[in-house]
Amino acid sequence: MPNENPLLSPATLPYGLPDYTAIRPEHYLPAFQAAFEEHTREIANITRVRSVPTFENTLLPLEESGRLLGDVARTFYTVSSADATPDIQAIEEELAPLMSAHQDSIQLDAQLYWRIKTVHDQLDSLGLGPEQRYLVERHFREMTHAGAALDDAAKERLTALNQRLSTLTTSFEKNLLNDTNDLAVVFDSVAELDGLTEGELSAAAQAAADRGLEGKWVVTLTLFTGHPYLSSLTDRDSRRRILDASRARGSRGNDHDNRAVLLEIVRLRAERAALLGYDTHAAYITSDETAGSPEAVHDLLRRLAVPAARNVAKEQAALQAIVDAELEPFTLAAHDWAFYTEKVRAAEYDLDRSALRPWFEAERVLQDGVFRAATDLYGVTFAERPDIPAYHPDARVFELHNADGSELGLFILDLYTRDTKRGGAWMNSIVSQSALRGTRPIVVNNLNVPKPAPGTPSLLTLDEVTTLFHEFGHALHGLFATVTYPHFAGTNVFRDFVEFPSQVNEMWIYWPEILDAYARHVDTDEPLPAEVVEKLHASEAFNQGFATSEYLAASWIDQAWHSLTSEQATADIDVASFEAAALADIGLDNPAVPTRYSSTYFAHVFSGGYSAGYYSYIWSEVLDADTVEWFRENGGLTRDNGDRFRQRLLGVGGSKDPLEAYRDFRGRDADIRPLLERRGLVA
Repeated sequence: MPNENPLLSPATLPYGLPDYTAIRPEHYLPAFQAAFEEHTREIANITRVRSVPTFENTLLPLEESGRLLGDVARTFYTVSSADATPDIQAIEEELAPLMSAHQDSIQLDAQLYWRIKTVHDQLDSLGLGPEQRYLVERHFREMTHAGAALDDAAKERLTALNQRLSTLTTSFEKNLLNDTNDLAVVFDSVAELDGLTEGELSAAAQAAADRGLEGKWVVTLTLFTGHPYLSSLTDRDSRRRILDASRARGSRGNDHDNRAVLLEIVRLRAERAALLGYDTHAAYITSDETAGSPEAVHDLLRRLAVPAARNVAKEQAALQAIVDAELEPFTLAAHDWAFYTEKVRAAEYDLDRSALRPWFEAERVLQDGVFRAATDLYGVTFAERPDIPAYHPDARVFELHNADGSELGLFILDLYTRDTKRGGAWMNSIVSQSALRGTRPIVVNNLNVPKPAPGTPSLLTLDEVTTLFHEFGHALHGLFATVTYPHFAGTNVFRDFVEFPSQVNEMWIYWPEILDAYARHVDTDEPLPAEVVEKLHASEAFNQGFATSEYLAASWIDQAWHSLTSEQATADIDVASFEAAALADIGLDNPAVPTRYSSTYFAHVFSGGYSAGYYSYIWSEVLDADTVEWFRENGGLTRDNGDRFRQRLLGVGGSKDPLEAYRDFRGRDADIRPLLERRGLVA
């Protein structure tokens, strides 16, 4: 009954935030079932209308429909990604095919598609405004892309494929989470962790205590192949153990092995693409992105891979020279790269990045760095709301107001890692802004920073500082988008555009007045010394061959899997051999530089929304680097610049073609030159 299920009753907390303290796992599936039924009735009310399809009797009620389902889904998936207890995992496994089937029942509805197509065919004579017109175009394009024009037999097969894929991607994520937890590396002696800071040792001891391993130390794994501790651990075997554990995930022949799962995903995606009229899954995906085709993606990746590999060779030679000068030289291995990179950095730039952590205390980075940059640029202010409960005790709630004092929305930060949280960092929405529905946004940022023992400050690495600024860029996109229709809310933009605003927000990390405000020593409050700042700037392009190569390698693996035709995907494929061949094909098969993600733990691609789309980070970085240049040319951190960026890019959400919005902001298309210079890829 609604009065017994908080998910089926109106939200009582500010901004419509669900009261997670009242929600129990057994509430979710009944709420989803009720929401499916309500959404189905709402669509039936549209398709049974006998009058000629119009924007008002078709598109408008379509945008009003599915509100309950959206609310329940965002509430649940926030928890399933950030606090996936066994109960929640079981629900997600049961839910995945149900959600897929329901989505297909809407997207493939022949009567709904006919009505939208009828409106679309009359677009030029309807006198619609720009957002209304684009809404018609996108709904028609998305339903066509989803298969709404197929015959009944093809739709039946498509629905079966989608349901099976939803189950497989859920299984992939569950396997990865469990194997990541199982492979956390246990150390018996603190001597094995020589080189870690007091805070890092505290986090390792706390992780061991949480597992009932008193007197030991546990290093939990990150989502990507490497690990922040590899740059500072002096014990070579400790470094090897951590990297070996990371690279073994999903491929150990146990219950969490992901190889068969990902091969079936690849096969079914290829079959689905063929059913929809495309040669490959990559062709299907890119056809509705700004890239337009896999050939455009491949051209960019190959263009960048050659100079990246050239730079890696130079970097590797410099590292090997240091190793050769040691008392017991050896051949540099992947687990040595980060450690000796810091030695080279120290020698060439007199800079030890691992020693910078005392200047990056998490709370100060948040308040005086991330938040202050947003206040200076956009005029928004932040107030923590401890009276508003989030979905986990570690998650903190902040209320935002615009410069004129009007309410903007809520921001939730969930900083720390835990065994029930999936790896990596991300942003998601719990409530999306819509003028039609009268809703304001609630967005969440999740990171995976190791949590130190109580009373010990959280000191971030420079990479974690970058991640915090990056994810908050996504949050600002979700908070600032001001649209009429929920279809365009927040970050609902093309996948190869969505990373652009978040990457732009990283520029404020080194902006003088922002850096001076947040980079203060945790004990003395002294600012980061000016000479250190100069060295950071001087070394920005340092190790970019490695960083670019490991990213491009992962992007190419994604493209290789999803460039298989349906026939090729049914062949007997060995995952490791396929991956090795793909890397050799693009010239990035350097054993000392492993791909940022290997297939068996490539969550972006096999359980996230980036299939055939991991290229989007570098694709978006073309726009990002060009935008950073614009800010520098126009005075940097000013309200005028912030207002222009907010109004012409962030504020439009998905209600406008993204490249058109970029041209409106920049005055022209993006130039690739700033990206090449940033990554040291200019000849």
